[in-house]
Amino acid sequence: MLINLIHSDALRLLGSIDGYEFLVLEEVVAEITVPEQAAALTTAFSRGWAQRERLKDLQSLSLFAELSAIMGKGEAASLAVAVTRSIDIACDEKRVFRREAIKRLGERRILTTPGIFLLAIRAGVISIEEADHAKALLAQRRFEMSFASFRDVL
Repeated sequence: MLINLIHSDALRLLGSIDGYEFLVLEEVVAEITVPEQAAALTTAFSRGWAQRERLKDLQSLSLFAELSAIMGKGEAASLAVAVTRSIDIACDEKRVFRREAIKRLGERRILTTPGIFLLAIRAGVISIEEADHAKALLAQRRFEMSFASFRDVL
């Protein structure tokens, strides 16, 4: 999800959606190895669009250990924190991650890239046209959304 927002030059949306605070775990930061993407994420932290955080409590660490046996460390850390704090999670991963997230949090607690754009449109942060432009940029990078325009899902 972070990479999609970076690719569509929309990382700023994370700091513009009322009612949400976006946490990025160190394990996710470690997975972002392309220098330009890492720089964009550093900018997001410095501007307060997202908060950088470490796994701290024993319950999160224990669940992280369990989950990292079946999924990537970034996804496992994020899901562990979401479950132990009973908060939503933002992630586009499918397969094992999605099954575990639905089982542990419920489907309504999973926020995806399209969901972030929809929240931003509804909040008046971006227009439908800007979101559709971002959607087109992401399609060029093989991230397809199942609708023609954000206008269709509002």
